[in-house]
Amino acid sequence: MAKVEIRAESCKSCGYCVKFCPKRVLEVGEHVNAKGYPYVVVKNQEACVACLSCALMCPEAAIEIYK
Repeated sequence: MAKVEIRAESCKSCGYCVKFCPKRVLEVGEHVNAKGYPYVVVKNQEACVACLSCALMCPEAAIEIYK
């Protein structure tokens, strides 16, 4: 099973990762980071197929995928 890790402090809430995830694993959360951005959170870890779409689309490199 793949594991998604989000570096909340690096996230600027652009939403690219949410938009391009084919399995709808991510969503923009309710909490904000120190910079004032609501950061992305993992909502459905079990659905992740480690396609890396989210990590590749993230302009801030805030996402890591582990197998």
